[in-house]
Amino acid sequence: VQLQALGGGLVQAGGSLRLSCAASGRTFSSSTMGWFRQAPGKEREFVAAISWSSGRSYYADSVKGRFTISRDNAKNTVYLQMNSLKPEDTAVYYCAAKRPYLGVTYLEPEYDYWGQGTLVTVSS
Repeated sequence: VQLQALGGGLVQAGGSLRLSCAASGRTFSSSTMGWFRQAPGKEREFVAAISWSSGRSYYADSVKGRFTISRDNAKNTVYLQMNSLKPEDTAVYYCAAKRPYLGVTYLEPEYDYWGQGTLVTVSS
């Protein structure tokens, strides 16, 4: 599985961005998908994930109510809509996928495939 994340850029605080992650392969619809981020000088952290089976989504407390993860299985794409952005959201954002038929987790080591990352910069 190959993942390509797009959509990063520079935005002012309070603005919005939508990230997309296109996946290759025929197992996308059976794979839990996640977004993680890594801010300068910090470890990579969980942002959001969406279940392959129920479509239910999960969020880190820091983004809950502002970010929305969604998926389009027909397009093999997962999205992260980011609203009300804050300077502390500045980071490289990575999409990730688990092997098919596995449930949602927040743990980075449990994701098997990673995209290259896209930089989001929020100015104050």
